[in-house]
Amino acid sequence: MLIQGLRREVLEANRAIVRHGLVLFTFGNVSGIARNEGLVAIKPSGVDYEALTPEDMVVTDMDGKIVDGRLKPSSDLATHLVLYRAFPEIGGVVHTHSEYATAWAQAAKPIPCYGTTHADYFHGPVPVTEMLRADEVGDEYVRNTGEVILRCFRNVDPMSVPAVLVAGHAPFCWGKTVEDAVHHAVTLEYVAKLALHTEMLAGPKTGIPQHLLDRHHKRKHGANATYGQDNEAK
Repeated sequence: MLIQGLRREVLEANRAIVRHGLVLFTFGNVSGIARNEGLVAIKPSGVDYEALTPEDMVVTDMDGKIVDGRLKPSSDLATHLVLYRAFPEIGGVVHTHSEYATAWAQAAKPIPCYGTTHADYFHGPVPVTEMLRADEVGDEYVRNTGEVILRCFRNVDPMSVPAVLVAGHAPFCWGKTVEDAVHHAVTLEYVAKLALHTEMLAGPKTGIPQHLLDRHHKRKHGANATYGQDNEAK
């Protein structure tokens, strides 16, 4: 079995998005990439999460050709591949239809940064794509979903804002590892919920000031980050 470790990691990540309440039935998928081998492992399409085994994770090359596995890969595979090719620092991608983040996507509204909880993970608003055009939803619909995400990130650092809302559809998240991608998906759902409640209580606001946004994001992700333990700590 090819890339056994990654397959196990991807399986656990798919189970994790269920545990965290991000998935209804089979509405979601996680993938991971082995960059040295040029291979991607992804959940099979339409298979119940409880029934999955590491062997069920489908392995494809970067063109989407199946190289190991007996099942069909997720129907969102082509979107994942576009992201892996465009964002060389990422190691995992998560797609869900989680309730609050999907509501913002269906409203075609970015999630504003209203507070420091958001700023800790996303350095600015979580962007929303433009709606796909009629000519983009034919045979290449799934690949074009990735392309519309890339257009949205022309002037946005994907490692500082590791999530996007596809207008009318749902969120995609990513991270340096598969585990990071899941962490970002869980956090995205939480800040989407907070943002909705904030708007219900106070109405749309301009968000926190830039200096506070920068301070909170950099304390976790900057060159001199202070959050957490040093690598040497026991």
